Amino acid sequence: MTVGKSSLSQAERYTSGALVWRLLLLAWRFRWDCLVSLALSVVLLLLGLGGLQLLGVIIDIIRHALDPAQPAPRFPLGWQPPVNWPPLRVVGLLAFGILTQALLRAYLTYQYNMVTARLTQGEIVPELRTQLYAKLQRLSFGFFDQHGSNSIFNRVTGDVQNTRLFVDGVLLQGLNLLLTLAAYAVFMWRIHPGLTVACLSVTGPLWWLAHYYSARLRPGYLKNRELTDQMVLRFSETVKGMQTVKGFAAEAQVARHFATANAAVSNQQRRIFWDLSVFTPGTQMLSQLSLVILFAYGGWLYLEDRIALGAGLVVFAGLLQQFTAQVANLATIANSVQQSLAAARRVFEVLDTPVEVADKPNAPAPERLRGEFVFDRVTFGYLPGKPVLADVSFTVQPGQVIGIFGLAGAGKSTLLSLLPRFYDPQQGRILVDGRDLRDWQLDGYRRQIGMVYQESFLFSNTVAANIAFGHPHAGRDEIEAAAKLASAHDFILALPQGYETVLGESGVDLSGGQRQRLALARALLLRPAVLLLDDPTAAVDARTENEIVAALRTAMAGRTTFVVSNRLSLLRQADQVLVLDDGHLVDVGHHDRLVRWPGIYRETALLQLMDLQPTGGGR
Repeated sequence: MTVGKSSLSQAERYTSGALVWRLLLLAWRFRWDCLVSLALSVVLLLLGLGGLQLLGVIIDIIRHALDPAQPAPRFPLGWQPPVNWPPLRVVGLLAFGILTQALLRAYLTYQYNMVTARLTQGEIVPELRTQLYAKLQRLSFGFFDQHGSNSIFNRVTGDVQNTRLFVDGVLLQGLNLLLTLAAYAVFMWRIHPGLTVACLSVTGPLWWLAHYYSARLRPGYLKNRELTDQMVLRFSETVKGMQTVKGFAAEAQVARHFATANAAVSNQQRRIFWDLSVFTPGTQMLSQLSLVILFAYGGWLYLEDRIALGAGLVVFAGLLQQFTAQVANLATIANSVQQSLAAARRVFEVLDTPVEVADKPNAPAPERLRGEFVFDRVTFGYLPGKPVLADVSFTVQPGQVIGIFGLAGAGKSTLLSLLPRFYDPQQGRILVDGRDLRDWQLDGYRRQIGMVYQESFLFSNTVAANIAFGHPHAGRDEIEAAAKLASAHDFILALPQGYETVLGESGVDLSGGQRQRLALARALLLRPAVLLLDDPTAAVDARTENEIVAALRTAMAGRTTFVVSNRLSLLRQADQVLVLDDGHLVDVGHHDRLVRWPGIYRETALLQLMDLQPTGGGR
């Protein structure tokens, strides 16, 4: 269930009111813990009021004992101590009551903190992260083309944390604030209405100040999250490209770039803190003004004997102090409101992103694919109006090996990415076994496709687990058979723990050729009906290339295979080669014909043959 999904337009969806409504729906899903937290807040409030009242009674008891002419104390809840009790015993009993309520408040405060922590860190944060992660798995590649990994990481980590701040830092704290202010106001009114009105006359400016700064802070928080994305991008790129950085002796340069990005975040945060630093003293000044009114007007009332000292003026002062302290919390709540709204917008943007490549209702999962493909006037581009492939048409028979050739930027990898339906054509259609690819059930279709990319990704796990990634229940015999087919078995056995060797991040402890062969084994383990190879020999030496090509001859038998490559050793294996030039299919044919026909294929083949010729020179 997605949190608060809305059918509003993009502009309306992320207004403050719409975001607050969706965050309230989020809190409603965890309403029982929210209610428990509020109930504990009410009990803590009542205990605090009871403690203040007992303190006032103790002062009046002592004052009456010292001067019997003073008014007798009024005990809470209509209770009267036995007439034969000395004042010291009564004071001792009331002091024990204050101590008891203090201990009970300490215990309930602990319970309140535990409930709130369980609500936010144990329920809301994991739920939001799970929703974000699950949505990211379903989003199309177009989303990841538009958003960098740094922005996605920030949304799943920092923005989720700031979003939950609405529940504990705004909703619960805000309701607690309203209940507390209402209770204190009622108790002060019971002590003296006129003094209450006079002291609380400053709350109007306080509310206006909170509203003004709340609206002022939000744009700053949105900008701060964007600058943080840029800083994380600088950091992650430097770590991933450390070899390049050191190779060009550019450590000082990248350090300066990171310092600039870091300073931008710091400066933006400083502007937010500056606003808060003005807001907080403003609220404190207005709060202190209420105390001035209390001492002036309340002192006059006491001198005129219109208010008691303990249960009247002292308790009123305690209530007013707590009241103004709660009003001062408006600064924190206003800050939390804008911080959570800025983060919630970025979280909901991901949750609201439409899944561009999705199953049609009741789409059937294909049986074992025969492997017939028809491209019917397919046009596709990553940006509107800029096609990478234009009006491409060709037919592939089941079991054929299709080479895809072209210069850099011709659209080879893009064509390959359409086959597993990472993207949908913007014009035209792709037929698989006589049916539009968009009519097949997506997961069932993709499970019959094995893929090896130009830059193969390996997980921080054992070699065996990496090979079995798409088939986690495969037995060791199946894993080893796939590794042998990919010419990977021998080098795996030479690793410290063989198939149980744990690889470093992205297989950093393996050579490029070794990573490529593991990726090939991973694809072959699925026994796919269709095999997609994106330049699988690009990162290997000549000897390893020959081994992989020999293995591929067996792997490609009986299955439709698409091979993106400019290497003649692979293209010779193809039944036909698609020649792409600037997004257009300019030629189709077998290698033997294409090398004799004028064009970019023949020119590339001649250049490769010239590179293989021995050079002259020497004595």
